[in-house]
Amino acid sequence: MSTSVWQLHPCCSACICGKTKMRKAQLPGKVLAPLPLKRWKGSVSEQRPRHAKQRFPVCALLVVSMIAPLVFLAGRLSIFISSNLVQKVFLDESFATKLGDSRNRKLSAVDQIETFFPKEVKEDKINQGQGVSENDIKAVSEEKLKIISDEESENHIAGVEHIVSASIPDMEVTDEGTAGGALLSKNANHAQLARRQMRLHRHEKRLKELLQQDEEEKVKMENEAIEHTKEVHSAIIGKYSIWRHDESENSESLVRLMRDQLIMARAYASIAQARHNDQLLRDVRFRLRDSQRCVGEASFDADLCRSAPERIRAMGQILTRAREEHSDGSLLVKKLRAMLQSAEEHARMLKKQSTFLSQLAAKTIPKGLHCLSLRLNVEYHMLPSHQQEFANQEKLEDRSLYHYALFSDNILAVSVVVSSVILHAQEPEKHVFHLVTDKLNYGAMKMWFLSNPLGKATIHVENVDNFTWLNSSYCPVLRQLEHKAMKDYYFKQDQPTSLASVSSNLKYRNPKYLSMLNHLRFYLPQIYPKLNKILFLDDDIVVQKDLTRLWSVDLHGKVNGAVETCGASFHRFDKYLNFSNPHIARNFDPNACGWAYGMNVFDLDEWKRQDITGIYHKWQNLNEERNLWKLGTLPPGLITFYNLTYPLDKSWHVLGLGYNPSVDRIDIDGAAVIHYNGNLKPWLEIGLARYKPFWAKYVKFDHPFIQQCNINE
Repeated sequence: MSTSVWQLHPCCSACICGKTKMRKAQLPGKVLAPLPLKRWKGSVSEQRPRHAKQRFPVCALLVVSMIAPLVFLAGRLSIFISSNLVQKVFLDESFATKLGDSRNRKLSAVDQIETFFPKEVKEDKINQGQGVSENDIKAVSEEKLKIISDEESENHIAGVEHIVSASIPDMEVTDEGTAGGALLSKNANHAQLARRQMRLHRHEKRLKELLQQDEEEKVKMENEAIEHTKEVHSAIIGKYSIWRHDESENSESLVRLMRDQLIMARAYASIAQARHNDQLLRDVRFRLRDSQRCVGEASFDADLCRSAPERIRAMGQILTRAREEHSDGSLLVKKLRAMLQSAEEHARMLKKQSTFLSQLAAKTIPKGLHCLSLRLNVEYHMLPSHQQEFANQEKLEDRSLYHYALFSDNILAVSVVVSSVILHAQEPEKHVFHLVTDKLNYGAMKMWFLSNPLGKATIHVENVDNFTWLNSSYCPVLRQLEHKAMKDYYFKQDQPTSLASVSSNLKYRNPKYLSMLNHLRFYLPQIYPKLNKILFLDDDIVVQKDLTRLWSVDLHGKVNGAVETCGASFHRFDKYLNFSNPHIARNFDPNACGWAYGMNVFDLDEWKRQDITGIYHKWQNLNEERNLWKLGTLPPGLITFYNLTYPLDKSWHVLGLGYNPSVDRIDIDGAAVIHYNGNLKPWLEIGLARYKPFWAKYVKFDHPFIQQCNINE
């Protein structure tokens, strides 16, 4: 060290003071001068007397110079620690919020899992003795407890880490010296950041595990709910269950897509041909033929060929190419409109053709029914005369029994009606059936019921040609049939040949409108003069319940008991009658409600008192030129029984099974009588397939004659 600089040894102060005291002690009464300070050479030198007063300020300066840097560093470090603590608290709160959101989502998922078991499912399972098991409910509860436990554990770990991380900076400050404070602060920042990243990574990993576990539990509970749903009766949840997989085999999305592609391909083919784009035209036509072979007559996706998806993709590519080469949208719209008009015209033609063919099929006799009638006739005429009569003929005029009237030449249809009545009757021996047919089917009708007796019920068959009183002088219909105009209308050869004209008139040229079997319903008192009440039935009905309660219905002085068929604006009088004619307009209300033939209760005593047959004859004579109504028996029935019809409950008689494919199944099941009114009779091939089983179950398909005549279900 240089000798030109005055320095103090760290312990100089103590040494100087100590020597001074010693000298004072050795020389009492004398004042000694202080030792002078010498240049530092390893010992304390003497100092001049004027420097004695500066000893204390120098020591204070030295202490302050040592403490000041420490105070500065401590202040900076406290600011850094406080900022880190605030940041840590904010991060912990943010993570706690995220963790709480995760917990809430998981608890919500578990609550949703609990809703997988609907109340109806639980009640139905309990009623079946199975129930939603306690293990299922316990599993959901344990899942909730596990979530809450996991959250508390995470909060505890986060709290411990927060305390430890908060205490680390203080320990570093107290353990390290001043010179390394800045370095320790930097290292503390890196360590704290590393711990925070590790903690966040751990939380994210745990959160992923919880979510994965949540998904697994959800899938597991979903599968269990599906199994429960399958076991529950469909009447409870049916197709509305959210857990029922879509397993419909009748999907038609691909069929519709391919047919739409065919329409677009035809449009682009027409455009390509008009613009002489031969290459595109060949490619489009090739894809057209390919897709048409695949679609064919398919109605559902299951009917398509196996390569349908590949053909759809190929057609899509060629359509994209066509759209790029011919991007004129207006031309495409014109082509599509022209195709739409052509399709609509074709649909109208097909509808007319369908109407014509259905009318033609409705008025023809199936070969099987004709065969059955011939075979039964042969068998009947081979019987001895004493075996050709029915038993219990004394019951035919007994008013205490239940009498039915049925007029038809269809043996199979009549057998279904009679069989269905007897099958549901509580007392079959009290039921009497009055059957009337024509002479061609008289023997066959008798032979059927002679060879197929229906227990103790009474059967009586008559021939309409034996009613000698029913002649042209008494019956207006028979008299009108003798007129030349009527014969020309029905039998003239040069009829209109166009499809529209034929289809409009064919309905009214049905032979049933000319048959007296269809008009006998207006002569019931004349046919059965000793009866007081009778139930009239058509041959195209099926009975599903006991009908004996109809005989106890009070008609309140009316003649006819029938089910009304009118709705908001249809099946009213203006639908059947010509209200432009003054006779109709003066006497009837166009909004009066119509009713149905097919199952009617007639009070024959009241009929006679009010001369219903005379009313029918009056209006039938006025309609000689067919100006009041077209042919048929319902319009004259509405006129004849106007204000004389008592409405029955609709459940007695449900109609529409011969033309309406959307009759409610609940109505059918609850009906006493179902009626196949319309052209689509159940014994015809054009009959509605969904309604045929109700009729077919009463047909004896194992009968030898039915099998030989190829009458099948």
